[in-house]
Amino acid sequence: MTGEKTVGEGITPIILDSISDGVFTVDPGWRITFFNRAAEEITGVTREEAVGRFCWEVFRSSICERECALKQTLKTGNPVVNKAVYIVNADGRRLPISISTGVLRDRHGKMLGGVETFRDLSQVEELRKELYGRHTFMDIISRNRRMQQIFTILPDIARSNSTVLIQGPTGSGKELLARAIHNLSPRREKPLVAVNCAALPDTLLESELFGYEAGAFTDARKSKPGRFALARGGTIFLDEIGDISPALQVKLLRVLQEKEFEPLGAVCPVKADVRVVAATNRDLAAMVAEGGFRQDLYYRINVFSITLPSLAERREDIPLLVEHFIQKLSLLQGKVIEGISPEAMALIMGHDFPGNIRELQNVIEHAFILCRGGLILPEHLPAYLQNGNEEKGRPAGGLTMAEMEERVLREALVRHKGNRTRAARELGINKTTLWRKMKRYGIKFPDDNHGQTVG
Repeated sequence: MTGEKTVGEGITPIILDSISDGVFTVDPGWRITFFNRAAEEITGVTREEAVGRFCWEVFRSSICERECALKQTLKTGNPVVNKAVYIVNADGRRLPISISTGVLRDRHGKMLGGVETFRDLSQVEELRKELYGRHTFMDIISRNRRMQQIFTILPDIARSNSTVLIQGPTGSGKELLARAIHNLSPRREKPLVAVNCAALPDTLLESELFGYEAGAFTDARKSKPGRFALARGGTIFLDEIGDISPALQVKLLRVLQEKEFEPLGAVCPVKADVRVVAATNRDLAAMVAEGGFRQDLYYRINVFSITLPSLAERREDIPLLVEHFIQKLSLLQGKVIEGISPEAMALIMGHDFPGNIRELQNVIEHAFILCRGGLILPEHLPAYLQNGNEEKGRPAGGLTMAEMEERVLREALVRHKGNRTRAARELGINKTTLWRKMKRYGIKFPDDNHGQTVG
């Protein structure tokens, strides 16, 4: 069966050659029967080279061997629409594309083969990378206004040698921020040593921080340097500092005041050439008022304070973080997951995430275990996210994806007093795109630029 018969004679090939999407057809034996001009341009393979060859020899995509979309369509009769995949062109370059497939039949309904259309997403991918890069700072990903303000001042904080207190809920990224401070500082060539103060009992924590000399206690057969010694010249990160005992608070206060410490069993103090970055998920000011934390130590560690918002307060970051975790896990596990379905994303966007970013990462990792390829679907998410769907088509938080997007747009416009240019810049979208979305959701807002109601 010739390509002309498959796609029709006369004007049909001319029409298919005039469109920007690539189109090819195959016969029941999987040999290419038609290959339009856009297909030539995207793949780098000429029509003469393509026609008559098996489709997988020409159209080398990431799903050819495992889950060919065209094969699935011919088997089930169900089309595939806008599936994101990668192909390798004639130059060996990896290109992102979206594909759609369908069954090709004659006027009597007899199956002649299959047709596949594909669209080059290279420019979209470059824009995505640009947007992603614009919202990434030292491995911290956010387009939230409060987080962007932190990004702005972080280099200045890092250049100083002052003690920093990072406050925020569990799982909000406090250690990541501490690492960013260290990596931007003049001490970046020296160690960053992290200690979880809540993970050890008081007696063990003291020896862990300050070390000990041989014979300081039973079984101390040789000296062991503490974390302050190991961090010499660098930075020590004291996580969950609000959990240390009053007795250890006194010893830590001396380190900050005198810049020296004494290992257990030592007779002479050791100089502490180290910068301290502390973090807590507790309200230290309230603890001071209640007598649970020393006031003098609080003021010593609170030279400069940074408060991280919870993930629920920066929901506009969830899609960026989801994409980041998908890419990260794809590299670590060698598994091709192309993205997440709108339905699954709606469930994620509607969740409050009491465990913050750490919980979101665990959710995506859970989905990776169950998802064999393609898109992450609602059934791949943890049960508590699926079961929270009290109303059909509506996530646990009560908002659909569209409703969540509308809320994010409104909040950005409120923050910028109706200035669409600044709101669009914060959201990482074009001003025209913002205006179009405002029209879609019926958002009317005084434009700070012109004093008129827009949307």
